[in-house]
Amino acid sequence: MTNEELCQALNYVNATRENRSKMANKIEENLPLIPVLIAISKDNIDPISCKASWVLESLVKKKLEFIFPHIDAFTFSLSNLTLESSIRPASKICSLLVENHYSNKTSLSKKVLTKEHLNIIAEAAFDWLIGNHKVAPKAYSMTTLLLLGKNITWIHPELQVILKQNYENGSAAYKARARMTLKALKKN
Repeated sequence: MTNEELCQALNYVNATRENRSKMANKIEENLPLIPVLIAISKDNIDPISCKASWVLESLVKKKLEFIFPHIDAFTFSLSNLTLESSIRPASKICSLLVENHYSNKTSLSKKVLTKEHLNIIAEAAFDWLIGNHKVAPKAYSMTTLLLLGKNITWIHPELQVILKQNYENGSAAYKARARMTLKALKKN
């Protein structure tokens, strides 16, 4: 599949999990297209950028290691994302990366993710948490920041302040995740 064929194929992707998985399977057969997916997702061209982000998320959920050769391109693209439908999958991927990085299992992400990558992910997560975004990226950001704060000392105090400040104006789902995160912060 060429880059042009990928763009055309993305036009037929819809939000169903089955449809995104089918496209992820096609990308899995042609892994050099992953950087193209990342580039399309950061272009902020609705709806194709969102569809590229959905497919990238499906691919990474299938096998996290698919993103590792392209971790620089992915992390550096985070600050360019403006479409809500692209931010949600990116925040999920960040959460998956950080969860894997801080898991007790031996993982390749411990070798691949540098301090710079983790700092970029932290910055993006804070932007999504304080920005005018839906609950899903905020919830993924809370999880990401809670884990990152284990080794980056300034994160937990900042996270706690933001959650307390925004609690009253948050939706029920936001408040539920914020309560859970604040409770976890107290334990640390």
